[in-house]
Amino acid sequence: MKKALIASTALLLTAGVAAADVTISGYGRTGVIYYENTAAQDAAGVNEARIVSRLRMNIDASTSTDSGVDFGARFRLQWDQGDAGTGSNPGKLWVSAQGFTVEVGNVDTALDSNGLIYATELGSYDRSVGFSAVTGNFFAYSAKSYGLDQADRVGIRALYTLADVELQASYVDPDQSGVNEANHEEEFSLSADYTWNDRLELSAAAAFNGEGIDGNDIFFLGARYAVMENARIGLNYVNAEDSAVNAGPVSATNNYGQTFALYGDYTLVDGRTNIEAYIANNDGDWAAKETDNAFGIGVNYDLGGARLGASLQRDYEERVTADMGVRFEF
Repeated sequence: MKKALIASTALLLTAGVAAADVTISGYGRTGVIYYENTAAQDAAGVNEARIVSRLRMNIDASTSTDSGVDFGARFRLQWDQGDAGTGSNPGKLWVSAQGFTVEVGNVDTALDSNGLIYATELGSYDRSVGFSAVTGNFFAYSAKSYGLDQADRVGIRALYTLADVELQASYVDPDQSGVNEANHEEEFSLSADYTWNDRLELSAAAAFNGEGIDGNDIFFLGARYAVMENARIGLNYVNAEDSAVNAGPVSATNNYGQTFALYGDYTLVDGRTNIEAYIANNDGDWAAKETDNAFGIGVNYDLGGARLGASLQRDYEERVTADMGVRFEF
């Protein structure tokens, strides 16, 4: 009788569930990054070359109901070179059905998830000092903990996919408790991606009050075309003129301006070696800026489940940076 009761209870608990799954995924990478010092860094004795490593583990749990609705959750463990230990991040929950997905919590934001905004990045470290570094300040999925004044941050993202079109919208309230409301605004962002015949990619995105900064509006447009089966060329544009707070080379009294980047990649006949490059022009103005042009070239070699990569780039301060390393997925 007791066994029958346990069996019937288990059946009731699982009656509406068609499948459940828990997975661990992520990547590891290690290598060396060189970045030419500023005069101040030289005076302080900062090393120009460092070993830089990362270990990232995503823990995903999902379940599917008999009615065709999927539910899931994610949180992340990540360690970066220089961290005292491995840290976890705030989680997110999601529900998906018939091509429509809604996330709540530490969400992937629409602008940060756009299909082409990071297309200029090079090497195993996926860096672009000519474009990604000047796209402005906006919220993204937080790999680690929130800031102390964002303990009650919450985000919502809606994602809809129909054939070759992907539409996204996201909302982030940096502190829904209202305690730090005077220091933060709510960010809204939108993104649209279209792919035609696996050859032409078109992207557009915008963020309003990016990273909770009042009036910090960012606009992005991108296009990439496969001129051959093994070669692509693209053009990206970002307007971050309203950006008022720094992240990287831009001072708090200036802005990122507008940036154009022409980029492309070519896969050799071996099918494993991919050469990539970009040249970018930025009309922003900050104290350390020396030139309007930045450029970079990189290479990746596919090992099958891992890749070797390297890049050589020059930024808008005419500082040279280079990297080489290995990255593996799991």
